[in-house]
Formats: sequence, structure tokens, C-alpha cells
Amino acid sequence: MAEGRLSPEDFVVHEAELIDDRRWDDWLALFAPDGRYWVPLQGAAQADAQTHNALALEDRLLLELRVKRLHSPRAHSQHPASRCQHVLQAPRRLPAGPDARVAEGDSLVNVEAVRLRTAFLYIESRGPQQVLLAGHCIHTLVPGGPLGWLIREKRVNLLDAGQPLPAIQLFV
Repeated sequence: MAEGRLSPEDFVVHEAELIDDRRWDDWLALFAPDGRYWVPLQGAAQADAQTHNALALEDRLLLELRVKRLHSPRAHSQHPASRCQHVLQAPRRLPAGPDARVAEGDSLVNVEAVRLRTAFLYIESRGPQQVLLAGHCIHTLVPGGPLGWLIREKRVNLLDAGQPLPAIQLFV
């Protein structure tokens, strides 16, 4: 895809395509320096990450470590390699989030964050095993990056978050 400013809705679709295509470095580049990937243990019912456990709560450093592991030929969990497919509903804008601060030159400026809700089906396959997950993502985007947006937070609310789940190798 040629670089250029995308609408927030197209940006969310592009993000899922990068995961499906195993383009981990390009996917990681979509995250703001203070971005995080959060899969609440209680799904949509969970109000915050501080009072309850999470299936995943990863800042930029932890995301970089996971991407590095996925690139490693010694990653036992990736023999055979996991593959995935996202099936998305059209992203829908939510009321604007709180203002965010982003770097502009040597200073910080306030910008309005854009929030989107995207329902999904996620299929992950490794060898003969398949995992099917459903839910919705809440993306909080801030202006920046070559595509016009950066992910401040990707929250993945799984439909059956409170139930025992199989190991998820990739990123929902």
C-alpha cells in the first residue's frame, strides 16, 4: 500500500491486514511511542486495566519483544507458524476521547483523539488447530505517522473473555 493519509476507518482495516499478512514490523510502527495493546480479562465489562487482570496489557516495549519472538526461528510456539485472518465489520466512530498530547517538533501539543469500534471474527490457525474468537476492538488513534494516524490504544474486548481460552499466539 502506498503511504499517504488514510481515514481512521481505513487505518483500522489496514492494521488488521498487516497482522494477517505477518508484517509485524509494519504493524508495530502503527503504535505511538506510548501506545498499548490491551485485552481485558472481563472484556467490555472491564472499566480499567488497574483494578483487574488482563489477558494482555502490553506497552510498546512488550510489543517489540513479542514481534522479535515472532521473527525468531527458535520460537518453538511458531513451528509450524501461526496464521490468522480477521473478518471485520465496518469501523464505527465513537464519541471523541479526551484530548491527547503528541510531540510536534520540540514541544507537546494537544490533539483530539479519534475512537472507533470494530466488531470482528478472528481465526488463528497453527497446523491442524484453529481458534475462533469474536468480539470488538476499540481503537484510540492520534494524528501522526506516515499514514496519518498512530494507535494510542488498541483494546480488544473478546465476547467470551471470562471463559477459559486457548493460547493466542498472534495479535487479535
